[in-house]
Amino acid sequence: MDHSDYKLSIDLRIDWSDLDMYKHVNNLTFIRFMQTGRALFWEATGLTEIYEATHRGPMVVSTHCDFKKSLYYPGTAIVKTKLAFIKNSSFGLDHIILNEDMEVCAEGRDIAVCFDFNLNKTYTIPDNLRAIMKNY
Repeated sequence: MDHSDYKLSIDLRIDWSDLDMYKHVNNLTFIRFMQTGRALFWEATGLTEIYEATHRGPMVVSTHCDFKKSLYYPGTAIVKTKLAFIKNSSFGLDHIILNEDMEVCAEGRDIAVCFDFNLNKTYTIPDNLRAIMKNY
């Protein structure tokens, strides 16, 4: 399967503490892996810097994960992330989590809104930021 449309990728070492009583990676850990992919997107697009400078930035409003195959210790989880859609003030990120054999172990989606924490309301994604986000 070709995953070339996922521009962002990070390899995460599976730790013993990531396991559940069945000795495979706990489902909550998959959500944490997606969070790492989301943070990678925010850093790559400048969303993190924008928030630090203006107190305006993305806020996750939904996250969803479908589990396809177990991950085990020792091992590596490969998290790939891409922009799924972009609307007026919201956007979605798709994630896939692969094992070392490049088999899809989970597929997920986050939805975030651009939020002005100063005014406590959403704001429209500016065109220049929209153009940057579309690169990913």
